[in-house]
Amino acid sequence: MKKTIDLNCDMGESFGHYKLGNDDEVIKYISSVNVACGFHAGDPNIMDHTVKIAKENGVGVGAHPGFPDLAGFGRRNMEIPRDELMNMIIYQIGALDIFCKKHGVKMQHIKPHGNLNNMADTDEQWAVNIVDAVLAVKPDLPIYVKPHSELHRMAEKKGLPFILEIFADRAYHKDFSLVSRREEGAVISEPEFVADRIITMVTEGKVKAITGEEIEVNGETICVHGDTPTALEMIKVIRRRLEEAGIEVQSPFA
Repeated sequence: MKKTIDLNCDMGESFGHYKLGNDDEVIKYISSVNVACGFHAGDPNIMDHTVKIAKENGVGVGAHPGFPDLAGFGRRNMEIPRDELMNMIIYQIGALDIFCKKHGVKMQHIKPHGNLNNMADTDEQWAVNIVDAVLAVKPDLPIYVKPHSELHRMAEKKGLPFILEIFADRAYHKDFSLVSRREEGAVISEPEFVADRIITMVTEGKVKAITGEEIEVNGETICVHGDTPTALEMIKVIRRRLEEAGIEVQSPFA
């Protein structure tokens, strides 16, 4: 059984006067934060604040680059040429990196957001483009990947460090891909049920697919989406249940 595990959350996803999530409270209970970099969500002021509160709470900071799609929150597929896609990712990594430097924080990881990430589950070339973008500017920085995805395989093949990520609040298909948010039951929001599920995943290495099959899972970091309405309560319950099971919540890089 694992003795430690990372608990991460996608945050910094407000924009201007529009507030999303409860970042100032959530940050107290997680070990890593994925900070939106201004394309799918976030803006310079939000990025600055998120890095600041992460430092104050001893939370590891990672870049969360997404599609240039504020209206769709980066959760729609986009066809973008390789060079443009790579530069888009590099631009966002650079934007967050400079705020990390401002606050004296070392960026610890990269995690692609939304459909930028999901398209790399099965599209080999898409995964190559993401991995090559990170290798071009941060070759020693780990990328969070879904187990068995093309992004996982390509990071391993090209020698980019990676961390296997499991999702607390999302349903899985039996091939371990995430159920589309367009389908009923894709997002799981009941805190105790989510915590039960995570404890089984972490202690037994198993999770039930949406169709009922039991599948094996191996994860090093747990994600809760900051825009899930019950995110704060879920994170509190998950953390408490993990600690009760003797598992310490800790950044992989602590």
